[in-house]
Amino acid sequence: MKVAIASDHAGYALKTALVKHLRDSGHEVQDFGTDSEESVDYPGFCAAAARAVAKGEADRGIVLGGSGQGEQISANKVHGIRAALCNELWTARMCRLHNDANVLAMGARIVTPHMACEIVDLFVKTEFEGGRHQPRLDQIHRIEREECYAEDRP
Repeated sequence: MKVAIASDHAGYALKTALVKHLRDSGHEVQDFGTDSEESVDYPGFCAAAARAVAKGEADRGIVLGGSGQGEQISANKVHGIRAALCNELWTARMCRLHNDANVLAMGARIVTPHMACEIVDLFVKTEFEGGRHQPRLDQIHRIEREECYAEDRP
């Protein structure tokens, strides 16, 4: 599987560990930065990873920060992205099964590297259930299209 990954300075150490874990597990990883623990603004890094997923250049994305909140929000601004903040296993499983999330956000100040690897493994291997969940995704897509083309937006 091809995975796009990005972080801010707070997520850098966890990103480094996850890149190694993913590569050791046989996945292809594209790292969109940052490249150190020096303070940076995260939106551009997260958007770059999310755009790779939206364009089909990556199958899944991962964005990391201190809490993961801002990173998730940034990724979700990219058309076609369904980013989910998952700092534990149940949410990681459900976001794939029910929501077909294509970007995982995590908080490096919340999860241990070991738990993060477990969350990533679950996120990567879990398939979307479809069925009763597909009409809801279709509704989300319609809302997204409406918002992208709305002429009276603020």
